[in-house]
Amino acid sequence: MTPTPATPRPLWIGTYPEAGAGTPAGRGEGIWRVDLDPATGVLSGARLVVETPAPSFVVAHPTAPVLYAVDEESEGAVTVFDVVDGGLRPRATVASGGADPCHLLLDVDARTLLVANYSSGTLGVIPLEADGGFTAEVLAVGGPAQVLGHTGAGPHPDRQEAPHAHFVAVAPGGRHVLVVDLGTDEVRRYSRDADTGLLTEDGVAVALPPGTGPRHLAFAPDGGRAYLVGELDSSVHVVAWDEGAAHGEVVQTLPATDSGDPERRLPAHVLLDGDRLLVGVRGPDGVARFSVDGDGLLRPEDEHALPGSWPRHHLVVDGWTVVAHQESGGVVVLGEDGATVGSAPVPSPACIAPAAV
Repeated sequence: MTPTPATPRPLWIGTYPEAGAGTPAGRGEGIWRVDLDPATGVLSGARLVVETPAPSFVVAHPTAPVLYAVDEESEGAVTVFDVVDGGLRPRATVASGGADPCHLLLDVDARTLLVANYSSGTLGVIPLEADGGFTAEVLAVGGPAQVLGHTGAGPHPDRQEAPHAHFVAVAPGGRHVLVVDLGTDEVRRYSRDADTGLLTEDGVAVALPPGTGPRHLAFAPDGGRAYLVGELDSSVHVVAWDEGAAHGEVVQTLPATDSGDPERRLPAHVLLDGDRLLVGVRGPDGVARFSVDGDGLLRPEDEHALPGSWPRHHLVVDGWTVVAHQESGGVVVLGEDGATVGSAPVPSPACIAPAAV
């Protein structure tokens, strides 16, 4: 009997302007779609499905045929797209609540979209309807229901002159939202109203060593550990997390990599894949893998060199590691041994989001 071919897994790819981050937006960049063969890791059908300015981060709604994308410009915006016949149709665009939005998160019940605005250091809180669209109130004001920010700085004058919100997470237990701030070496904490999804400032959840430049984090499934990468100190920090207090302390720090020029070892994204932690490192251009011990601490395992440059984002999809090469262009798929098994010619890719429905 001939095996039934595996159904391809659509992936949405957000991009920067083709000349790279910080260059003028709206010159042909947009959101691409590629299809991943879950049996072989091969990518096919790469195509630009909608032009939209600087969609450097995208996220799919878990139950509705909807995709959200930032517009990473000084006057930041967020657009909701309807997924129609394998493509995208813009439904509405609103302000993001700050400058240069770089990360999106759907809250635990997908009733709220949270936006990290890098340059302004602010968090935008955008309530959603059940169908994934922006609420009437958001549309009426043309922006978030809340914009939350704070003050502070770090020791690097060129990168830490002010707050720089880079990543948003919901803390284990769902009572708090966390904002990873590269500019102030902190993970900020906001208490979350379970009924409305609105937030209240609640201090600092994790204080990192000065000059860490925290960028992204990943929580262990049991909530007892968080793994945070420092962009400026090129390290991985293991944080012991107290769910009751919604507070963490650093218990281990390791170099993200020993490869390449020490001045250009810039960790980007971090994720857990079972008992391994995967860290994309720009400069050396590799994916560093760490084993997670029974106590949640890390041991360096190996590092897979990549065929392109500047790995900004990576995901594990159907067992395959999918990596976006921002500078050289192209999305690649890695097998267990680190060999490239699939690729797609996407210009300046910055983010990968599997289609949820």
